[in-house]
Amino acid sequence: MKTTFLERLTAGGFGIGVELPLDNDWSPQGERRRHADGRPFGVPDITRHGELARLADRLGYRALWVRDVPVYDPAFGDAAQVFEVFTYLGYLAGVTERILLGTAAVVLPIREPVLTLKSAASVDRLSHGRLLLGVASGDRPVEYPLFGRDFEGRGETFREQVAMLRQWRSARLPEEIEILPRPQAPLPLLVAGLAQQRPEWVGAHMDGWLAYPGVPEDHVRRVAMWRQVAGDKPYVSFIHLDLAEHPDALMQRHRFGGRVGRNGLIAELNAMREAGVQHIGLQFRRNQRPLDETLQEIAEFVLPEFHVHANEAAVAT
Repeated sequence: MKTTFLERLTAGGFGIGVELPLDNDWSPQGERRRHADGRPFGVPDITRHGELARLADRLGYRALWVRDVPVYDPAFGDAAQVFEVFTYLGYLAGVTERILLGTAAVVLPIREPVLTLKSAASVDRLSHGRLLLGVASGDRPVEYPLFGRDFEGRGETFREQVAMLRQWRSARLPEEIEILPRPQAPLPLLVAGLAQQRPEWVGAHMDGWLAYPGVPEDHVRRVAMWRQVAGDKPYVSFIHLDLAEHPDALMQRHRFGGRVGRNGLIAELNAMREAGVQHIGLQFRRNQRPLDETLQEIAEFVLPEFHVHANEAAVAT
């Protein structure tokens, strides 16, 4: 029996992906390179992004996650992967073969909704159905005035645009007008946070939850709430990882993650799995080692502990 692409994200009960940008610009070495390049804080070096995305695909990571950061705000200090999210996903669809492509997450209320539908369906088609559409209401008030959108009303706008994604049309369109292309199948919708909604609404209307990073104990509480409103729908989160060279290096926690050796990483991911987390995206901006070396080590020693390869081939078309 073939699995859906959303099911492949968590095949075997747990999956591991990568959050872009694939740069370690928040490490001490990365800071030195950034200063030498004259880049502001939070603006990554993306010269090797395509090469590293292809490497993650070949090594068997489950998903590449990209964020929606339309403008660089020095006060916020994070440009994410720099590229516009749907444009970039179209590029990634062309240079990768199997890895899922997820947004974490598209801020629906600041976007023109008809173009959001067209952009998402285009990526879905170009990637042969690999798009996982994470959506959000946004938490940066500076963006809303720039787009002429109402920040206070973003919760209602979010619900309206989710309905459009489900129905694949807008009430503004004449009946004979269509939005092409259409996605191969209904797009999987995952929500970041609660998007100004009640948990019951989120559990009923969304296909998965993108939870903020935390320690396993945090996820125990959050997963319990999610299971209550959403049943067994996927629960996804992220770790900011600095992989130490010594495999037995103990966990030294920092904000949103920690520095740890590969054996400690396996223990941490097992604790996440036991807490009910079903997929973790690894972010490497604090990582002090070369990223290709880090990706290779995790693929060799960590992924086999969690990924069920027999399920990887059973993919819906």
